[in-house]
Amino acid sequence: MNLAVKPEVEGFFDKASNTISYIVKCPTSNHCAIVDSVLEFDYASGRLTYENADNLISEIQSRELQLDWIIETHVHADHLSAAPYIQEKLGGKIGVGEGITEIQDTFGKIFNEGTEFQRDGSQFDALFKDGDTYAIGDMTASVMSAPGHTPACMIHAIGDAVFAGDTLFMPDGGSARADFPGGDAGQLYDSIQKILSLPDEMRLFICHDYGPGGREIAWQTTIGEQRQNNIHVGGGKTREEFIQFRTERDAQLAVPKLIIPSLQVNMRAGLLPRDESGSPMFKVPVNKL
Repeated sequence: MNLAVKPEVEGFFDKASNTISYIVKCPTSNHCAIVDSVLEFDYASGRLTYENADNLISEIQSRELQLDWIIETHVHADHLSAAPYIQEKLGGKIGVGEGITEIQDTFGKIFNEGTEFQRDGSQFDALFKDGDTYAIGDMTASVMSAPGHTPACMIHAIGDAVFAGDTLFMPDGGSARADFPGGDAGQLYDSIQKILSLPDEMRLFICHDYGPGGREIAWQTTIGEQRQNNIHVGGGKTREEFIQFRTERDAQLAVPKLIIPSLQVNMRAGLLPRDESGSPMFKVPVNKL
């Protein structure tokens, strides 16, 4: 990674899911990437809307940018990805971690998807492995595997900017849960240590913020600030301490409201599941999550 490269990063906050999506622009060209896009879904009416995605599209078009990549830091359980919608409008490749195949296998069974649902990650344009790189204009992005929250979690380091997905929140928010299928608190601690081993001055951008204590929503911090002040892992907390805390904490957390539609969409790279007639349709497994 080259800390002298300072990408332009613009965050877009979705209040319904407390998600931050990003446009990441190369400072020396008109090329960019999108990280963790959002498609709105109203559960009560079963209605999809595209306001967040349209905001990203409008910004890119108004600035005459070239979209190279649509990055999913992991398979989100709390919002639907807008990746195919954006790709249809702007192009770009959709990328996710290679652990997607484990998620597809696990949830393919839970949602009784049948043999027509491919479990090889082929719905995505790229499956990233630990240590992979890719280009955004003149910038080189590096990918680090970061399992623990999900098997497909990846950290993307782009110049002096790091995109942590759900692995870390703001320092006063702590860390992601590790109790989803395929999650592991010990792996999560190890993944966080990989992030904290990066240079102090690197900018860290997070995927969710809930404004703990009523503070304003925020999404940018630094590696150094996380190492010192993160309430779950900062100040030298041990692996054993973290596992005990994370396990006890996760047992108290509610299931995300949109987990059922989110998983069915996001394991398909944002494509909607369809019934035998070809109509978009979600399944609701009973007593399986």
